Amino acid sequence: MVKVGYELPKRYLRLHLKELTFCLLPLMTIQWLMTSACIKLTIPNLSFLTSLIIGSCVICIDPVLSQGIAKGPFADQYVRRHLREFISAEAGANDGFGFPFLLLSISILRYDDGPDAAHGAGNHASRHIRDWIGQPNAGRLGGNAGRALAHWAVEGVLYMLVMGAGYGVLVGFLSRKALSVASKRGWIDKEGFFSYPIAIGLFIVGTCGCFGSDETLACFVAGCALNWDGKYHFEVEERHDSFNSTIEMILNIGTFVFVGAIMPWDQLHLPKETGVTISRLVGLGFLILVFRRIPAIMMGYRFLPKVCNDWKEALFMGHFAPIGIGAISYVEYARRLLPDPGQSDEEINNLTAAMVPVVYWLVCFSIVVHGLSTPALNCLYKYFRVPTIRDHPVEILLLSETEPIPNNSVVNRQGHFIVLNNRFSCVSDHNVNDCRGHSHCENSDTVMLRRRDTECGSSLERASTSSSRQRVVEIDQVASARNMI
Repeated sequence: MVKVGYELPKRYLRLHLKELTFCLLPLMTIQWLMTSACIKLTIPNLSFLTSLIIGSCVICIDPVLSQGIAKGPFADQYVRRHLREFISAEAGANDGFGFPFLLLSISILRYDDGPDAAHGAGNHASRHIRDWIGQPNAGRLGGNAGRALAHWAVEGVLYMLVMGAGYGVLVGFLSRKALSVASKRGWIDKEGFFSYPIAIGLFIVGTCGCFGSDETLACFVAGCALNWDGKYHFEVEERHDSFNSTIEMILNIGTFVFVGAIMPWDQLHLPKETGVTISRLVGLGFLILVFRRIPAIMMGYRFLPKVCNDWKEALFMGHFAPIGIGAISYVEYARRLLPDPGQSDEEINNLTAAMVPVVYWLVCFSIVVHGLSTPALNCLYKYFRVPTIRDHPVEILLLSETEPIPNNSVVNRQGHFIVLNNRFSCVSDHNVNDCRGHSHCENSDTVMLRRRDTECGSSLERASTSSSRQRVVEIDQVASARNMI
């Protein structure tokens, strides 16, 4: 999550605040209601209220799986940069934004006078259960809608969401300042510089775990704050970092192996106990694939002119919204808040019995379907000879003659450089005031790096050339200053 944040261009959240807010509030609410309706339609033993709880677990986009479409070989050739950046940013933001939806539905269920309210109230009185949503293993507490909304506003919005985002901003800001001072004074070596995001992520997860705030959102916001001025990502690229990408791949593989190992296969077909069957789950998977996100994006893409140019990009954005590790985290968190199966009234018992197999199945279904969608679409594009995107070429020096060539690039062996097209993020040192149109870096001038010797030592300075009418192609020179004279 920290890596997803710092790989975005500088000040990206501020520049696209309107689009992100529109996707995280009205569009995500529509997705929540549509997903819950599909679950209610498919699983017979669930009420719409309990379907809302399961639906809130799977409405978030997994930032790990979304990187396959935002930064993979297919995206390098056929997905425009402004869309790739927004898919990555939205996945990072709304992966932690599902907590308000989850806690809202749980608070309504907990403070509702259900069919066995007297039994729940007796448990509350005898066990001295604390009156808050985060109380584990609590059933019905009784009350009214106002009481439920008050608890949700304080615990779900202020404590989980606002506090988590604010804590991420604080940690990211302090980390950026500390890293700047350490770099200027030579207190940090290459290994420490590369492992800095990992240290930030572990620190946030540990501290947020102490006070119970939203650590996923905090990690993403901290990554954005770390690269708020664009210097960290710029320096990481200058040093040709492969450490964070390697660690990311190792952690992702280990995580998905773990998810596959704990899949509750024995709970996927229990028609008498939970009403969950294989056929119902397969039908639910296809319903979620069609109605979870695509209708909301198709209805609202006209309000996102910086993200979607037409309905084709909106359809692409609506389809590639995989369900992943975040859903597992949400359902396990919700299971901890609710009583054990069979320990409460019928409505809650049906929920606790069905929520785990439904969510785990949707994660497995999404991994398979969205994982196969990319190579299938790649074959179709090549069959119909869809031209690759040649926007925003960037000139990069080759470190070795045997270095693998990136996708969608042109090699100049004599000059020892490549021209990389449709790069994921723009040059970090662009002036934020030049951000216009669909991509905040489209109208920037040619950028070169030069080495300037000062009294305090050597430093890199960016020199921007003025735009020329006779220039055919704008090229952002991101060359290593160490190899320039």
